[in-house]
Amino acid sequence: MSFAGSMKTIVVATDLEGKSEAAMEYARKLALAYSARIVIAHGLDPIEYAAIEAVPGRVRRKLTEAARAKLDSMGAELLQEGIHSHTEVRQGAVVQMLLELVRQYDAGLVVLGTRGHYGAGPIAVGAIAERLVRLSQCPVLAVAADWNAGENRPTPGGPVLLAMDRNEALESAVDAASSLATAFKRTLIIVHARTPAEVSAFLNPCATTLKQFGIQVDGDLPVRCIVKDGHPAEALTQAIAQYSPSILVLGVKRKSDSRGPHGTAFNLLASSRVPVLCVPAAAVVHAVNLEETVSMEIG
Repeated sequence: MSFAGSMKTIVVATDLEGKSEAAMEYARKLALAYSARIVIAHGLDPIEYAAIEAVPGRVRRKLTEAARAKLDSMGAELLQEGIHSHTEVRQGAVVQMLLELVRQYDAGLVVLGTRGHYGAGPIAVGAIAERLVRLSQCPVLAVAADWNAGENRPTPGGPVLLAMDRNEALESAVDAASSLATAFKRTLIIVHARTPAEVSAFLNPCATTLKQFGIQVDGDLPVRCIVKDGHPAEALTQAIAQYSPSILVLGVKRKSDSRGPHGTAFNLLASSRVPVLCVPAAAVVHAVNLEETVSMEIG
């Protein structure tokens, strides 16, 4: 299913402490653009309380009631804008909760906030967002808390930036990026990090790449393809600084082939405050289920 066709429900993870406000703002804009409903999710993670079973029942009930009241208030605000929503407060590990909600509501997107002061890294490349990106059957959007603040404020009408990383998720990433650029009437900028072999051969991969994925440079969607030499993460970091995009779209694999614990996608999550949309391969999306994914190696 296409990105636009799957965007009927958006799951938004909220911490109720303000760090997820930017994530909710982005989810709201996406819901309006795609006529989607929002599931506002909050998890009482046992990590926060050592063990959730150790918390007295009456305290647990108060925590749940307070969270639900806050989420209901957020839902009422969304309804004023014509966005239908549903709230979910659950106990247990946040990642598992979100994966279950994605399956239950057949969600097309998960949106979560990250700590902007440190970039997306300390959280997004940690136990929550990285694991979620690896395991989710739908795209995951990580939005830093200060993505629209001060010097990090994106240029009004900023373009959609697509990383042309040749992996099994590239076709789905192209579809998502094209859909977003069309829905928000933005220019689509495709960034290709040229390999040393391509540099030596003086090859420009843009023409072949655009034709391969059916992207029309002279069509209704404004498209630019730029080539930068060097490592993909460095090339994309340079492109972000140069073009101030409103969002970065990446195709992600279930396992990284890179040395070390993280691949290109997660290095970018760690270094960029620009909202990053991680898109899994469509072929994998339908094959993965919760029972299988919780036992997959994350590396």
